[in-house]
Amino acid sequence: MTLRDLVLRNRSVRRFHQDRSVDMSTLEELTDLARHTASAGNLQPLRYVLCADPAVNAAVFDCLGWAAYLKDWPGPEEGERPAAYIVVCQDTTVAATVDCDHGIASQTILLGAVEKGLSGCILASVNRKKLVRILDLPESLTILLVLALGQAAENVVLEETAPGGEIRYWRDAAGTHHVPKRGLGEIIARRYGGGKNTEHA
Repeated sequence: MTLRDLVLRNRSVRRFHQDRSVDMSTLEELTDLARHTASAGNLQPLRYVLCADPAVNAAVFDCLGWAAYLKDWPGPEEGERPAAYIVVCQDTTVAATVDCDHGIASQTILLGAVEKGLSGCILASVNRKKLVRILDLPESLTILLVLALGQAAENVVLEETAPGGEIRYWRDAAGTHHVPKRGLGEIIARRYGGGKNTEHA
């Protein structure tokens, strides 16, 4: 796959084949990709908790919020929940802030997951106090994000919106998840060079 293929296939998936396990070695490989990404000041303050145990997964799941735009959907049902998680943390003894490190690392992990035939979702709606207790984390580790991983059990499609159009994702009667994306012309504010020195109206 090209990088473009990976990016386009890397959709936020929220329903999985829960019974199709993800090996710990796979989680370690994905985390190793993140280890090689850029870090502000090269401080490398991110730490990762890898979860592939069904009992721990169930406890992690209870700390997560899913799909804010789908008001009547509380999250994936039993059997459709993630098969694994990577919890992205900040080691506060290394750095007081993480800048954009966790975003870079999380996207890299998900791109690596897609290459392996997996899917995932970055979750920031997390009951962090509860999850810290569940994972028995030291005070020095602050939970930033939770990455849900597994084999997708839903179809996600992209749609280009008209300028100023609706951007909230939605599901149709067949359960297909639709994700509107702004067009390229809407997100490029200015162009300099190539004969297109214009400002977007």
